Amino acid sequence: MDKKTLIKTLKIIAPILFGAFLIWITFNNATPKEIADVISYIKEANYSWVIISVTLGLLSHLSRAYRWKFTLEPLGYKPKFINSFMAVMIAYFANLGIPRSGEILRATTLTTYEGIPFEKAFGTIIAERIADLIMSMIFVFIALAFQYDMIIDAVNPVFISIRTKITENPTSLFLALALISIIASTGWFVLRKTNNPILRKIKNFFIGLKDGVLSIVTMKKKWAFIFHTIFIWTMYFLMFYVIFFSVKETINTPISTAIVAFVTGSFTMAVTNGGLGSFPLVIQETLNLFNISNQSGLAIGWIMWGSQTLLNIVFGVISFFYLPIYNRTK
Repeated sequence: MDKKTLIKTLKIIAPILFGAFLIWITFNNATPKEIADVISYIKEANYSWVIISVTLGLLSHLSRAYRWKFTLEPLGYKPKFINSFMAVMIAYFANLGIPRSGEILRATTLTTYEGIPFEKAFGTIIAERIADLIMSMIFVFIALAFQYDMIIDAVNPVFISIRTKITENPTSLFLALALISIIASTGWFVLRKTNNPILRKIKNFFIGLKDGVLSIVTMKKKWAFIFHTIFIWTMYFLMFYVIFFSVKETINTPISTAIVAFVTGSFTMAVTNGGLGSFPLVIQETLNLFNISNQSGLAIGWIMWGSQTLLNIVFGVISFFYLPIYNRTK
């Protein structure tokens, strides 16, 4: 196995292994009684609320697929809704195995079945991510408003460490930023002036990517896009919040506590594949700050993670196999 293949393999395997390690850490640090309690909470959960959670999650995916058309329309494309939906579900499914591969597959799907250039489809996905980033920041601010002192006390040591490293060696930071700026500027200048066919293809790719990203500005139905963005994130939170009603000990959990847990849990998706191992552990630790037992907190995390992961696997697999059948005439 050559070095490049090894690196690619490690990028795929490492997050999964880390997730498995976190699962081992979680249960290795628990007593047999605590593990039995977690299993008991999961077995005795009210799964009517879990079904509601899964339904809300599915609604968010449907809305995401529908929202996509608003950024594609300014570019002159109107994909079939079912193709957009299946592309979204394949993306979620792919991300469970290979981090960040879903966005590429999502764009590739529309390129294959709708004839939309990859760079433009991918650009619209980046535009969506910008909108989603804004929504995630809004939830962070809401969480801060509810639990400012507790959150600041928890993250302050991290900020102090980062600030110390920057102030100790500001020259390195400045040089790094300057070098990145010079490389980016030089690269763009060369692409603009070149007649080399390969470089022109790269240039056209970035132009298409730019058009896709800027579609968020040029689209006509901005309010519809904003509505669906808010709807998607409302569904995200509600599908998380209703899980608290499935476990007896957490039925009366304040919404402010749920928002803080929702925010901390959302960041785990970038740590391991789909939050494997990291999501339940972070939910447990967050809820423990609010005097919710480790066992019930961990049960909440696993019920939420398990139900949504199952949703993405089922619809992802169905979409993967049905997509070519639905488009067999193409």
